[in-house]
Amino acid sequence: MFEFNLGLVIPTRLNLAGYLLDARVAEGRGDRIAIRTDARTFSYADVQRRSAQFAHVLAADDVRPEERVIVALPDGVDFVAALFGILRAGSVAVMVNPDTTPELLRYFFEYTRASAAFVPADRLQLFEVQIRDLPRSPRLYAVASDELSARLESRPGELAPFDSHRDDAAIWLFSGGTTGRPKGVVQTHRSYVNTTLLYGQRVLGVRPDDVTISVPKLFFGYATGANLFFPFSVGASSVLFPERCTADALFAQIARHRPTILINVPTMIQQMVAHAGAASADLSSVRLATSAGEPLPLELHDRWMRAFGVELLDGLGTAEMWHIFISNRPGDVVPGTLGRVVPGFEVKLCDADGHEVADGEVGALWVKGESRAIGYWQQMDDTMRVFRGDWCVSGDMLRYNADGTYTYCGRTDDMLKVHGRWLAPGEVENCLLAHPAVREVAVVGATGRDGLVSACAFVVAASPSPALGAELQAFAKSRLDHYKSPRDIVFLDVMPRTHLGKVDRGALAKMRDRT
Repeated sequence: MFEFNLGLVIPTRLNLAGYLLDARVAEGRGDRIAIRTDARTFSYADVQRRSAQFAHVLAADDVRPEERVIVALPDGVDFVAALFGILRAGSVAVMVNPDTTPELLRYFFEYTRASAAFVPADRLQLFEVQIRDLPRSPRLYAVASDELSARLESRPGELAPFDSHRDDAAIWLFSGGTTGRPKGVVQTHRSYVNTTLLYGQRVLGVRPDDVTISVPKLFFGYATGANLFFPFSVGASSVLFPERCTADALFAQIARHRPTILINVPTMIQQMVAHAGAASADLSSVRLATSAGEPLPLELHDRWMRAFGVELLDGLGTAEMWHIFISNRPGDVVPGTLGRVVPGFEVKLCDADGHEVADGEVGALWVKGESRAIGYWQQMDDTMRVFRGDWCVSGDMLRYNADGTYTYCGRTDDMLKVHGRWLAPGEVENCLLAHPAVREVAVVGATGRDGLVSACAFVVAASPSPALGAELQAFAKSRLDHYKSPRDIVFLDVMPRTHLGKVDRGALAKMRDRT
């Protein structure tokens, strides 16, 4: 056994399928609802049986422990059963957005060299095209097809989890890919248990009677934790729906399933507060909501509270540390900040030379804790740059406040040097969001003909026009230092997004270069 600080004890031999699923059945909670869908509910015993059948199919086809298996499925019981089945078999799960571009799908198959992949039956041909001439073509399992369904039902519903070590690779996550190809972040069984206990149970306070629902899909590590691992660790239940999340769909799901915890992101928060039916939406069942994945502007937090009054906990996590390690707390929310460090993690802010900056100054985030990844797959240079001893050096820029909270100031590669002074894009974005015509905004750097850098704001607005652009520039100048006002306003119908749904700032930079 390995004893962490704060009294946490994590066993040396550890398999997430046993820890999060089989343990609930062994506790006598097998009949409790684990998954809620529009069609039906599934108990913990149902999910355990189905995961064992997935594991048996992998074993029958000689997919071995430690080999990588892709899960590219929509949210539902099959995603969960396949994921736990892979872990049960001792293989390594690689979660991929099934709706990503064909080009990116091929990249994931080439990069991971997966032995097998669980894919939607109705998109099998798309996947077959992407693997056709790979040096090593993985076996594709068409989930929900008659063939695979028959194979699964013919397999036993029991199988003890593979005897994994807590530091074995368990699940690959992917970096956001906002400026380049996503990197595979190799995470261990230990990491997932550690944050489940420290953040899921001790900060969020997830309890057996909770019902969770998530805006991001399960392939995103933020949702894997908050809408699957956290509730499963205490015998709670999660709501899963396969369709793309919209404000309409989310309001309908909340009305139908009455969740108590809403896992949210700023983009959907904005859509919800701007929705024509926001005033009549009933969120009374929701006791708390979380926000992560992208910065949550203060103005957007305030709009949420005025619209719904549900406590909203902003926080920060990274794929390299799996999940959230700085967060606001229930009953202790400081709007406009990320909150405080989750107990069990340690954070410091440093300059470019690795020296800690003074309180109140902006510095690069260094974090350490027992959820640290092994590293990036086939990216040793990046691994050595980011993982330094116990510490993980994030590309995030933060400021430590006198009240013990942290304020997010942007990414290292997003910070702009304008007229010799640093400009955090988030400050400009938050200002422009306060204008009633602005629905969404992202700020990147633009180099003018004079060779000087200034802010360029990409804006999604209700009624874009040159007059509105000039109005927004004047609006920013009236509220910010003059050098922070965007020199250019570019209107978009929608923001470009990465495979994880984050604003694709790399794509915006290319648009900027063409304008």
